[in-house]
Amino acid sequence: PDRSLRKTPFRERLVLEPMGAVDNHEQSLRALRYRTMAWRLEADEDNPFHEEHGYWLWDSSGCQVIRAFLVPRGVTTMAGGTAKPDAKAFELVAELGSDTYGICSNPFLNEQFRTVRYELKVRVLDDSRFEYEEDTQLLLASHDDVFHHIDQNTLTRID
Repeated sequence: PDRSLRKTPFRERLVLEPMGAVDNHEQSLRALRYRTMAWRLEADEDNPFHEEHGYWLWDSSGCQVIRAFLVPRGVTTMAGGTAKPDAKAFELVAELGSDTYGICSNPFLNEQFRTVRYELKVRVLDDSRFEYEEDTQLLLASHDDVFHHIDQNTLTRID
């Protein structure tokens, strides 16, 4: 609330649901629908501080990994990158103003917390775990320099 900078330890739940093929003329994508929620360590299940919904897409003909998501505060991002089918690590990027992998925000966020770049690094550790680091780069009305909002976590599959 006071717009100060701090570290916020959190716990997170990611749910992935296979969608199968998504065909668009000559293009055929494989898709996962996903939902992520995050809570401060001391918060109860009814009080997440972050939630997002989106899709992970795989374009095998272009070897493109795509993550498209919406954060209910009013920002949407489509990030992408190239990866081989058997890659154990890959990176995705989105930039404000890009015609392909870009970012769009509502007027308030665009004025006060403008997202100018999004970078995601993913590394598969084994069949049940992966880790990520995401760097959401913002121009804040209250700061002169680009602010790097960095989230990182290791996620473990639970059946």
